[in-house]
Amino acid sequence: MTRLPRLTGPELIAALAKAGFHLVRVKGSHHLIRHQDGRSTVIPAHSGEVLGPGITAKILRDCDIAPDTLRDSL
Repeated sequence: MTRLPRLTGPELIAALAKAGFHLVRVKGSHHLIRHQDGRSTVIPAHSGEVLGPGITAKILRDCDIAPDTLRDSL
């Protein structure tokens, strides 16, 4: 298994935007993003906090994106 990059919520949202995801709505600090083909997930974007490897892996599974693909879009 490859190591996941340590990103903040806004950094991850920006990387997924390059992969075709767009922001649907925001409720508090949780951002719902969705792809045109229906894949979606919620990203916690707490100010300045780095996402842990577990939540990052879950978000990537929800989005059906490999960690290497995420690294390429950074």
